[in-house]
Amino acid sequence: MQHMLCSDLEGVFVPEIWINVAEKTGIEELRLTTRDISDYNVLMDKRLSILDAHGLTLTDIQAVIAEIEPLPGALEFLDAIRAEHQIIIVSDTFLEFAGPLMEKLRRPTLFCNCLQVADTGRITGYELRQENGKKKTTRALQDLNYRVIAFGDSYNDISMLQTADNAFLFRPPENVVREFPQIAVAYEYDELAALIRQAVSSCHY
Repeated sequence: MQHMLCSDLEGVFVPEIWINVAEKTGIEELRLTTRDISDYNVLMDKRLSILDAHGLTLTDIQAVIAEIEPLPGALEFLDAIRAEHQIIIVSDTFLEFAGPLMEKLRRPTLFCNCLQVADTGRITGYELRQENGKKKTTRALQDLNYRVIAFGDSYNDISMLQTADNAFLFRPPENVVREFPQIAVAYEYDELAALIRQAVSSCHY
């Protein structure tokens, strides 16, 4: 059976965007991520209200993102993966955020969402590509007769990981490890590569 890799973006290949925005702006509430709040819609509504309260626009956020670099070793890991396997990055980020990051990662395939932006640059809302998109992407690939190997770091990846044929957590917070002890964990890229190799080998049996 053919296999397909599905991965999260933030926390796996690049730092958390919103944490960088929090550090740049000094707004501590923007440090919250899906590592802290498992309901993505609740988290995004909170973020948008904070942006409004502080008068931050899309341009302000994009300026921060332009300075973000891939995590150390991430590009080399991704290049090695793409030399041997097909991979789709399935993320809850937005097209309006992702451009500079994808350029630095040499343009991997990305499934993500879109923002609603006013003429003033104010972010007024967001459009999910589909509800529970990570799980549905995994299921759709399985329906196409792919064996899916998935990895991510946080609560919003769990439905994808639980649906995949093989799944791994990469550098997850301790609360996620405690809640999902059945999912194998890697903390370094070479450890993750070894788990992927093992999973790929099992695809051929």
